[in-house]
Amino acid sequence: MKLTIDRTALLRALSHVQAVVERRNTIPILSNVLMSADAGSLRLTATDLDIEATDRGEAKVTAAGETTVSAQTLFDVVRKLPEGSEIQLDSDATPGQLKMSAGRSRFSLPTLPASDFQTMSREDAPVKFTMPAAEFRSIIDKTKFAISTEESRFYLNGVFLQHTKGADGQVLRAVATDGHRLALADTNAPPGSAKLEGVIVPRKAVAEIRRLLDDAPEEIAIEVSSAKIVVRVGDAVLTSKLIDGSFPDYARVIPKSNSRVLTISRDDFAAAVDRVATVSAERSRSIKLSLSEGRATIAVSQSEAGHGVEEIEAEYADEPMEIGFNARYLLDVTQQIEGEMARVEFNDPASPVRVLDPVDPGAQYVLMPLRV
Repeated sequence: MKLTIDRTALLRALSHVQAVVERRNTIPILSNVLMSADAGSLRLTATDLDIEATDRGEAKVTAAGETTVSAQTLFDVVRKLPEGSEIQLDSDATPGQLKMSAGRSRFSLPTLPASDFQTMSREDAPVKFTMPAAEFRSIIDKTKFAISTEESRFYLNGVFLQHTKGADGQVLRAVATDGHRLALADTNAPPGSAKLEGVIVPRKAVAEIRRLLDDAPEEIAIEVSSAKIVVRVGDAVLTSKLIDGSFPDYARVIPKSNSRVLTISRDDFAAAVDRVATVSAERSRSIKLSLSEGRATIAVSQSEAGHGVEEIEAEYADEPMEIGFNARYLLDVTQQIEGEMARVEFNDPASPVRVLDPVDPGAQYVLMPLRV
């Protein structure tokens, strides 16, 4: 393999694939990126055997071929080279070495045989559709924060994607929950998604898909089979295994009859919660929210850390009540609200609370209260 490639093209492709590689690997080849050169381009592939990412960049190829080299080392070297550099890569000069040069810089990186590199199998995907990248980015951003990190409940370690009926017609829905909070976001169902009955995309794959979407063109392509999801963003392709499990019936968790309504400034509320939570116990981060006509009071009382209280104006006309929350969870939700105001619906101090965004009727959030 022998070629010349622009630093920007190589860095962009590397940034799309190298994050898939696990930093600690018992299988050395999985720490490497597969580099395949053919007429006019260099294709890069990285995998951890559950996720595979590929991308390509235009290159002047003088000798086709392939090899593998440490993904992290290659990424770090390319990242530190001057902008506008032309990079020469040569794996033919010295067996077991990739010669790399750019300007006055020279590197020699150890390689492993490309024949040892394992790629994921391909299968027919009954569900195929394209959709605006911005819409997919939106439903991912509004739900991924609620993904569970508890490995014992593996079926919650991802985002549930489903074609279903929404309030205003057919939608593509994303849902995530960790048992303490739930996030749901809808967007218009793209043509071809009707057979998507529900799949769980793993947390790591969600993060890598979101990374790709930062550089996405207007449209992306998605394919889903019973075991895998494939997302195509320009030349970049991410393939991931799905979580083999049953996502809980999230609709049962969403309260439908919470009659006490608080309408409050998103920014004022978030800022007040953040300030008062400074003196909350680090483990629980619990705060007490007291509601009365025309105001909301946020308070913390900790014998070790201190006391804090802040009162803000709000629209509330129901019976006074007190309820406890994890401050971090409240802040996570307020960050997803697009409008200036947030609508918070309560039942009683022991029941789940629903948070709505007046600007985005397709998004809703559920928070379980704490005892304080």
